[in-house]
Amino acid sequence: MTADLPLPGLAEAPEKPDHKGHRERLRNRFIEAPEALPDYELLELLLGAAIPQKDTKPLAKALIKRFGSFADVITADVEDLKTVDGIKDVAAATLKVVREAAIRLARAPVINASVISSWEVLLDYCRTAMNTLPTEQFRLLFLDRKNTLIADEVQQTGTVDHTPLYPREVVKRALALHASAIIMVHNHPSGDPKPSRADIDMTRAVKDALNAVGIQLHDHVVVGRKGHASFKAMGLL
Repeated sequence: MTADLPLPGLAEAPEKPDHKGHRERLRNRFIEAPEALPDYELLELLLGAAIPQKDTKPLAKALIKRFGSFADVITADVEDLKTVDGIKDVAAATLKVVREAAIRLARAPVINASVISSWEVLLDYCRTAMNTLPTEQFRLLFLDRKNTLIADEVQQTGTVDHTPLYPREVVKRALALHASAIIMVHNHPSGDPKPSRADIDMTRAVKDALNAVGIQLHDHVVVGRKGHASFKAMGLL
């Protein structure tokens, strides 16, 4: 008896790669309970959209090993991300889109609202935007007479423990925006938000420069992984 032969013109369906079945199951688990996925599996899903042709679990685990957590991965610099074998421009851009989306979601409630009466919302936004950054960053929040946010700008980016901020440039930008008040925010990559002596001296210099043109410095907030510090609450303003 001869073995059955496939009918002419009828090809066997190609087998689905193992990683595609795994990705589909992972996607279903995410839809059912997104909070239940560990960091590396969340990264798997993101990387799967950027690199659909390969199994992204090893790459996700490599990123967690290199940077520490999901938050640390998406806040890492693009060039640092690309030092991990397998991460190229498309994957790096996909990860950075997530960070920008998180920042915009956190900022939305602050726009067109009095930041003084929405202080905790403002702090949440600042922590989302800055507390896992690998280097120091200075952000200036410009307010109108009603303490409504009119501009949110990164003024300077520095090193792991220092960011230069020039009082004259702060005043110049505040005047250009017709701001009545400013809130200064910067991060400490070390995690400890306690202001340094340099932070205190620089803040006083900025406050004096702003006072000279009739603009108020409402607060200077330092954010870090261990919390935040308010110059106003600490009696430093």
